[in-house]
Amino acid sequence: MYFIANWKMFGGLNSLNSLHKVLKFLKGFKKNKFVKIIYCPPSTLIRPMSKKLKNSQIKVGAQNCHENETYGAFTGSINPKMLKDVGAKYVIIGHSENRKLGETNKLINAKIRSALKSDLKVIFCIGETLQEKRKKITKKILRQQMKLGLRKINNSKNIIIAYEPVWSIGTGLIQKSSELSKTITFIKKENKKYKVLYGGSVNPKNINELRFVDNIDGFLIGGASQDSKKFIDIIKKTYN
Repeated sequence: MYFIANWKMFGGLNSLNSLHKVLKFLKGFKKNKFVKIIYCPPSTLIRPMSKKLKNSQIKVGAQNCHENETYGAFTGSINPKMLKDVGAKYVIIGHSENRKLGETNKLINAKIRSALKSDLKVIFCIGETLQEKRKKITKKILRQQMKLGLRKINNSKNIIIAYEPVWSIGTGLIQKSSELSKTITFIKKENKKYKVLYGGSVNPKNINELRFVDNIDGFLIGGASQDSKKFIDIIKKTYN
């Protein structure tokens, strides 16, 4: 099971101290060999976090990247090659917060291809808005995002799909287990080779319900991952 911590715009060097609790927990957790943890902090923390976690089973990823594989005149941007150089092994691409800022499926596809060429593994986010859900076009939207985002890409072992309903992120709202199970199953049927995670307001309370969803391969966790106690609780309760 994957547990991916998306710290978003959070954390300074002092925040890395919270990792000690997670490392201590993993050391004494009997099922730790079944746990795959990836921390995706802001770019400012990738290097120091990678150093701190160097001898652990925890990997480090980035939250986004530029689509250009080489250096160029793109002020404020960071390409996959640069992320790899400071210790990132993964990168989140296509998150709804970035789609909202204008990232298109075409641009996301370019970013994924660029990341894979730089030997980064990709956490590819898809999800429908509340308006799209109400129109009952969730499957249509997800199919389009997957088709265009993964166009001409066959490197399935280095891509994880994260289903994040836009209307669920940060709202505390989650789908019923039966409904979510159908959506996860649909995604897997469309892309049989990929692992599929769920993200969107995952916390220690609703994990008791989410862990029973069929075919789920793990969770992309936002706000709750910034708190080591909550993050540990989510992992423990998943295996209870």
